[in-house]
Amino acid sequence: MKDLIELFLTFAKVGAFTFGGGYAMISLIEDICVEKKKWITHDEMMDITVIAESTPGPIAINCATYVGYKR
Repeated sequence: MKDLIELFLTFAKVGAFTFGGGYAMISLIEDICVEKKKWITHDEMMDITVIAESTPGPIAINCATYVGYKR
């Protein structure tokens, strides 16, 4: 349950402090999830971004879904 709350708070912060849509969020998601929290690797983030672009729906939500799945 602690992991879910941490994921929620992390992506709530991303949504609250990012302006410009989903593509603007990608760099912040990468900074937090790869550099700071080390939940995923840089290569996994690249794969997540490519998959999120190719699936229907907002890219930031798709990225958050895949990061949560990997976490």
